[in-house]
Amino acid sequence: MTGQELLKSISPLLGAKIQSRIEFRHETTFSIQPEDLREVAKFCRDELSFDYLIDVSSVDNFGDEPRFEVVYELYSMTLAVHLRLKLAVSEEVCAVDTVSDIWPTADWHEREIYDMMGIRFNNHPDLRRILMWDGYPFFPLRKDFPLEGLPSEMPDVAFTSAAPMEGGP
Repeated sequence: MTGQELLKSISPLLGAKIQSRIEFRHETTFSIQPEDLREVAKFCRDELSFDYLIDVSSVDNFGDEPRFEVVYELYSMTLAVHLRLKLAVSEEVCAVDTVSDIWPTADWHEREIYDMMGIRFNNHPDLRRILMWDGYPFFPLRKDFPLEGLPSEMPDVAFTSAAPMEGGP
């Protein structure tokens, strides 16, 4: 199934929800509004057989608005087709609905995005940090986070000064 065939099969039900379509190197990307995510995700899983959520990632477009993007990489095992869904998220809202009940593999992907970028996932069953400790006030993968880090109260015996910038051994 090509991107054009995908677009045709989606158009009758979700055509107005697709803001743009990009076809590049035999991969199709649909841009959608955050409020349409769950409906589009269920349609992709149930009607188009996108049964495998490969990844959920985020992009920080620091200096642009909307600042963030959340990107869903889908794959259909039966059709051997890849589909990418992108949605723009403003810094003010900084939240989208979870798809962890649609694809359970989204659970930890969404938690990592929350932990590293600060994008919240509404109705997530267990949205807590998985890499940084509870109460850590920063989001280290945002582009405005300084490379040398930020001093903060750290648990146990870890250092609290800025990290050295010399690099490697």
